[in-house]
Amino acid sequence: QVQLVESGGGLVQPGGSLRLSCAASGFTFRDYAMNWVRQAPGKGLEWVSDIGSTGGSIYYADSVKGRFTVSRDNAKNTLYLQMNSLTPEDTGMYYCVKDRYAYDYWGQGTQVTVST
Repeated sequence: QVQLVESGGGLVQPGGSLRLSCAASGFTFRDYAMNWVRQAPGKGLEWVSDIGSTGGSIYYADSVKGRFTVSRDNAKNTLYLQMNSLTPEDTGMYYCVKDRYAYDYWGQGTQVTVST
């Protein structure tokens, strides 16, 4: 069955960096575009970024553009999100989501907390 397992979250000070990973299994990872979506405490879901199946066609939300970098390693079936210059507004649960349009499978999420 499809599994998406995020990791790499944690507590970081403002201005710091984190690298999130999403290990995928149960489907042909290299055939699908993938997304990162986040949810801040008490708020709705916010799309963060997506990346095409081969690593091209990369898009970012305006709120993270220039600070976050999405990438993937199809040989390792893994999706990444490098997050730099983090601010408290980046605090939330970060989810890896399969398929740019279907959003049919979600990971369990990894918590990112940006605080002093």
